[in-house]
Amino acid sequence: MFESRIIEINGTFVGTIILEEDRQTRRFYATHESVQSLHNKRYPSGQDLRTSVIRKFKTTSVQYNIGVS
Repeated sequence: MFESRIIEINGTFVGTIILEEDRQTRRFYATHESVQSLHNKRYPSGQDLRTSVIRKFKTTSVQYNIGVS
């Protein structure tokens, strides 16, 4: 791991973006159950990863009626 950034949505820590050894690929380390299906998924860009995580979090939150705006 060369670098990492947290992803927080509406004050909820959902995981971390990890820059891989090739310094190109980003991997997601999920910490919140709503995005667990994305754990260890790899993406070519941080923005693609972040978009996928936010979409999954909001979809799962609505499905389980977790308070998300």
